[in-house]
Amino acid sequence: MTRPLRRLLVAVNPAASFGRNRAVGPVVVERLTREGFEVAMLREANFELLRREAESAFAHGTDGLIVVGGDGMVSLGVNLVAQTGVPLGVVAAGTGNDLARGLGLPHDDPAEATEALLAALARPPVAIDAGVIRHGELRTWFASVVSAGFDALVNERANRMSRPRGASRYTIALVRELATFRPRTYTLTIDGVTRTQRAMLVSVANNSSLGGGMRIVPHADLTDGLLDVFIVHPLSRAGLIAVFPKVFAGRHTDHPAVEFVHAKHVRIEADDIIAYADGERIGPLPIDIDIVPGAVSIFR
Repeated sequence: MTRPLRRLLVAVNPAASFGRNRAVGPVVVERLTREGFEVAMLREANFELLRREAESAFAHGTDGLIVVGGDGMVSLGVNLVAQTGVPLGVVAAGTGNDLARGLGLPHDDPAEATEALLAALARPPVAIDAGVIRHGELRTWFASVVSAGFDALVNERANRMSRPRGASRYTIALVRELATFRPRTYTLTIDGVTRTQRAMLVSVANNSSLGGGMRIVPHADLTDGLLDVFIVHPLSRAGLIAVFPKVFAGRHTDHPAVEFVHAKHVRIEADDIIAYADGERIGPLPIDIDIVPGAVSIFR
C-alpha cells in the first residue's frame, strides 16, 4: 500500500553546532522525500530571517514541522506549534539538545536522530507540556527551562563569546562568571504565595536539563502538568563551585542550599537579571510563567 503523502516543513539552522552539522538538514530532507513526504526546506542566512520565513510558511499550513539544530531551533518550533495541534519533530544537531535528551531521542548523533524521526513519523504523535512566559506584552513558549539567576548570567556571557566552539563554552563562561557573582534578592510568587529572599540561582523547569545536559531538575516530567522551581540559596563562591559538578550529574538534590517547589504559576522579580528560556534571551525581569498541559504535540 502506498504511504499517503504528508506535507512537512523542515527548518534548518545552518549554524547549529557552530556550522559543524550544516550538512544534516539536506540529508534529512532527502530521506523524508525518499520516504514519500512532501517537504519544504527552510534555510536562511541568519536565525531571525529563518524565524520569519518559518512563521510565514507555517501560516500557509503543514502537517508537521521538523527542526534541525539545537535548542534554539526547538524554541522556534515550540513557539510555532504550541496549541495548534501541528506536531513537532526534532533532529538534534546543536550543542545542547536538551529537549531531545528529555524526550529520550538521540542527542549526539544526527544520523541516528534522523532515523529516529523517520520511525516516529510512523507512530501517532504524543503530547507534552509547555510553559508560556509573559514579559510585558510579549508571550514566549518554552519546552525546557527558564533561567533567571546565575545560570542566566552564564548564558548571557556565553552568548557574547565566540570561542570555544562547543559545549565547553558554557562551562568556561560559568567559571568566569563565578569570579564576580553575588547572590541577588528575588521576589517570587509561586501559586499565589509571595516570598522575598536572597538566592544564587532561580530556574523554572519543564524539562530536566539545560546547557547541554546539566541536570538541574533530574525528576522533572514533561507530562505532569507542573513546573519545577529550582532555587539555590546563598552560598560562598567555594560552596557554589562545589555544588555545580553535582548539578551536571543530577546529584545535588539533597544539598541543604537547594530547594525544589512544584508550581503551576510563577512570577519572578529581581533587579539586574536577564531571563533566558531554552537558551533564548527573553529580557529583564519581571516575568510571569504558566504551565500549559499538553500544549505541544511531538513526533517521538
